[in-house]
Amino acid sequence: MILPNRNCEGKSRRDFIQTGLGALGGLGLTRMLQLQAGGATPTSKVRCIMIWLDGGPTHYETFDPKPEAPTEIRGEFKSIPTAVPGVHFCEKVPMLAKAFDKFTVVRSIAHRENNHGAGNHYLMTGRPTPTPVGCGAFVTFHPSFGSVVSHHRGVVNGMPAYISTPSVSRSGGPNFLGAASAPFVIPDDPNRDDFRVRDVSLPIEIAEGRAKSRAQLRASLDRLKRIADKSAEDPAVAFDKHYAQSFDLITSAEAQAAFDISKEPEKTRERYGRNDLGQRLLLARRLTEVGVPFVTVYNGGWDDHRGLFESFRKSDSKIERIDRGVSALIEDLHERGSLENTLVLMLGEFGRTPKVNKDAGRDHWSFAMSVLMAGAGIPGGQIVGATDVKGYYANENVYAPEDFASSLYTKMGVDPEAILLDNVGRPVQLVNNGRLIKELFV
Repeated sequence: MILPNRNCEGKSRRDFIQTGLGALGGLGLTRMLQLQAGGATPTSKVRCIMIWLDGGPTHYETFDPKPEAPTEIRGEFKSIPTAVPGVHFCEKVPMLAKAFDKFTVVRSIAHRENNHGAGNHYLMTGRPTPTPVGCGAFVTFHPSFGSVVSHHRGVVNGMPAYISTPSVSRSGGPNFLGAASAPFVIPDDPNRDDFRVRDVSLPIEIAEGRAKSRAQLRASLDRLKRIADKSAEDPAVAFDKHYAQSFDLITSAEAQAAFDISKEPEKTRERYGRNDLGQRLLLARRLTEVGVPFVTVYNGGWDDHRGLFESFRKSDSKIERIDRGVSALIEDLHERGSLENTLVLMLGEFGRTPKVNKDAGRDHWSFAMSVLMAGAGIPGGQIVGATDVKGYYANENVYAPEDFASSLYTKMGVDPEAILLDNVGRPVQLVNNGRLIKELFV
């Protein structure tokens, strides 16, 4: 049995290999800030919110319906008009349809990695999964987009450069870039009344002013779960600038305000949806607005091999939460004047098969997928590329994951042709043969 929010491959040793150093999201905040302090000066003020739909969302039941196709292909839902005349989405995303004048959908990204692990790596890094060649070959997995941006920018206003919530995708880690570029993970549910971000919430003795001496402050900080991690500095080391930086973060009014989602008006919180996903999207908006360069909102459970239509019909379904939360995020950023410097992306590792299977689901299909892209100068109300009349293949303005990666990095001020050094000092180009998706730069 596949557990909720797991894909059909479950969890295996391969996951941990592909995740690389993704587990370093559990590093102490102090250690992470210390490692990131050597980051390069950023060349772009654009921030990114990546909404990762793990398992591979269906393009038919979202942004690329095929109402004229036979029943076994078009599925059980109707198409509806969007804010842009002539463009239709599936009826299950009505709020996104109304907000379409503020974002672009690329319908023509395609690749050949038709399993979760390889597809995840390709769309999280812009590089296909490496294949060992010969006996004892050394395999280098590539760092994720968030880790590369973190490596490029380093600490920004004392805040971690890469945050992922509530977990890290299997290929969302830094791999050979190491701990300095690992994500800071916020696992707790911001929809809960007792939501607190570990390492950013004050220990009670500090909050109440009972820690009077430097030694007491240090002891209180050490009790924070991540700062007490084995990877942190030796406890005997003096209260250095990186501990001071952590203390500045948890006592900074700006940082505390960013993490304290309870400060949002209830009307705004309701707008995003009073559920874990909606509130994580709202938290992502708050974090990018104080300068965090890259935030991933991970949302699992999109591997719909069976019962797709029944699942989508349920009250408060995953598609309803996405429709409400992501449309609210885009419109909220627009209203606040933040969309121009915030890149919003929504995608998974691939699309789903054209034919509905015997279990009323759709299987893996990497030859056509839809990607939502908004902000950072991307035009609104634009469809890029197309699939054939039955949705089998991308057949117009076809783009590869390398092109998506090159476009993302360019928007973020990172040279997609930059050279990195892997674990053994070998040069690795950030993106191989990527070209810009020209429609995003008009």
